Amino acid sequence: MVTLGFALLLAAGFFVAKICQRFHLPSVTGYILAGVLLGPSGFDLINSQSVGSNLDHFTSIALMLISFGIGEHVELKKLHEQIRTVVWVAACEAIGAFVFVFGAVFLTIYFTGIGVDGWQLCNYIALSLLLAAVGLATAPAATLMVVREVKASGPFTASLLAIVAIDNGLAIMIFGFAIAFVQQIIGQSGDSFYYVLLNGFVSIGQSLFLGVFTGITLDVVLRNLKRKEEMMTGGLALLLLCSELATYLNLSSLLAGMAAGFILVNRAERDVRIFRALNNFEPPIYVIFFTLAGTHLDIRALGAAGILGGIYFLARISGKIGGVALGARIAGAPKEIGRYLGMGLVPQAGVAIGLIFLIAADPALGEYSAMITPVVLAGVFLSELLGPSTARFALNKVGEAHALNEEIEKEENGMTPKEDDLHLRSAAGVGIVPWTWEKLTPQIPSNGVVAFGAAHHVTVTGLARFATMFAHCMRCLPMSVRIIEPGSDTSPQMFHKELTEVASMGYPMVSEIVPDHSIASGLVAAVEYNSAKMVILGYPLPDSKGGFEEVLGAVIDNVSCPVIVVRFFGQLHTERILVPVVSLSDLEEVYPVVTALDCIGEHQMELLYLLPSDESDTALAAKEEELNSWIAKQSQNVDLSVTVLATDARVEAVRQEAENYDLVVMGATRTKAIKKFFFGCLAETMTKKVQKNMLIVYMPGEKE
Repeated sequence: MVTLGFALLLAAGFFVAKICQRFHLPSVTGYILAGVLLGPSGFDLINSQSVGSNLDHFTSIALMLISFGIGEHVELKKLHEQIRTVVWVAACEAIGAFVFVFGAVFLTIYFTGIGVDGWQLCNYIALSLLLAAVGLATAPAATLMVVREVKASGPFTASLLAIVAIDNGLAIMIFGFAIAFVQQIIGQSGDSFYYVLLNGFVSIGQSLFLGVFTGITLDVVLRNLKRKEEMMTGGLALLLLCSELATYLNLSSLLAGMAAGFILVNRAERDVRIFRALNNFEPPIYVIFFTLAGTHLDIRALGAAGILGGIYFLARISGKIGGVALGARIAGAPKEIGRYLGMGLVPQAGVAIGLIFLIAADPALGEYSAMITPVVLAGVFLSELLGPSTARFALNKVGEAHALNEEIEKEENGMTPKEDDLHLRSAAGVGIVPWTWEKLTPQIPSNGVVAFGAAHHVTVTGLARFATMFAHCMRCLPMSVRIIEPGSDTSPQMFHKELTEVASMGYPMVSEIVPDHSIASGLVAAVEYNSAKMVILGYPLPDSKGGFEEVLGAVIDNVSCPVIVVRFFGQLHTERILVPVVSLSDLEEVYPVVTALDCIGEHQMELLYLLPSDESDTALAAKEEELNSWIAKQSQNVDLSVTVLATDARVEAVRQEAENYDLVVMGATRTKAIKKFFFGCLAETMTKKVQKNMLIVYMPGEKE
């Protein structure tokens, strides 16, 4: 059942987060909502009866990673110029949040009667103090995720992250003092308050010492590790040992984790590879953590506490926004800090949830935990719905949300990135650069024809150009084939576009009209009757009719010559050509096409050979030598530079490399449908992923 719970948390969190991203909401909001759906307020699939406390250990792992990540952003050198602003703003917003929450909660429960029968003034004060201490905390994970999503950087971002770090450090310390004071006023501690206060400072000092020791140990260990996997394993082991030791000694694992990150990032050696390595481990832990937190929110159990949750939420953000404005004014900070930084402190989740878990774990505070948990989670729910969006808004207003700024720039030009991609694939976006090379001299008599199917008025010019280039290399003539319904009228201007293009290149053109109800059978008939040396087809544009896959499959299956499919994207250029392959047989298939392209004009061509990422440097060098030797032995030499790349993701590797080229040429084996279903086709996948013009080559031969 635990494994099922684990799977449900991951799947639901991921799915709802993707939906939230559609509405420009941060992922963490989706995780919380997914938890609500899985918990008692939704389908009740994750509860104490189904999984018990078996998933709670992920909470301690997540909290350690969060606190460790906070420490990374308290780099003294970066904060040197802003230290006055950071200190004043952090102090004022912390005091503001504490005072506002304490005052609002105390007055609300005192004058409205919200509470437990038999409660006295000291109980109201205790509850208000605990909620005020929890209210100090900001959501470091949510804030960090927003910063990463929008690729934010700059003085405002640095100040925000530093204040979040200090904020949570203060929250952890003040929370410890609040617990000690509450135990005093409710009579659960036999020690004097001064002793408890001193003991609190000692405990904080011990937590910091444990974190400093862990940070120094990490630094020493990491310097002797080279591989990312080793760093992640060793670093995670030390951090979790630190967390468990802190728990065993009744110390703050959050404070220890933050101190470890702080030490590591401020060491003279500054080896921060562990932070990058842990980035690969964090996402599923965060999904489980936030989704699991959402399952604790039982809306039916809120009752009067739901009203208190709203008061808590409003008081907390009012205190933080007001405190930031006051602190920025005292420090003489830029107006943007005072105006917008408070919005970046609205998110609340990780540390606050961790603190209410600590309250729930203390038997002496059981009666308060029953009230605090729904109140804080109600506030967290509201904070996570609004907070990440306000943080994103603040980063955008100060001009440091670079990813959003790029998107806005495109929107100001009239298109989002997705709309721009669709436009460049459409008839409106496709364009053909006029022929600027010298006119070609055809061979008469010709050696046959290179046929192309003329279906769309926008792409027919490009198809004619490729047909003429290949025809010139093969000593043939280009032939335009039109398939029409039997009995349809024909126009003298039917072949005007392709005739004009072919003539501009110095060639005559053969044309043929085939009456046939089936485009596929008509094309096959024309190709076979004229003994075409090659067939060129164009991928359909978004506004074209469907059925292309069936036509392509039928043509490939029934002709004995190569079939080239052109996928148009924006302006057609052919000067810089990329040829990605994954095997020597792939290269053998596309090499005749590469040779034909090289026959005309000046080209810059690169062969990109993809190998698995675990291949050694020696293997890469050997493969490069083998490829250069193979090219040198060919009867038709092409000036083809060779790059051998080890990669974990072929699609992403090709996509990134293609950014520097005009045309991508790939081979696609004539594979049986069932094999293609299971194993796919890299070339056909790239037609959807690469934002460049493409040639997909289907060479003749027996199907595999």
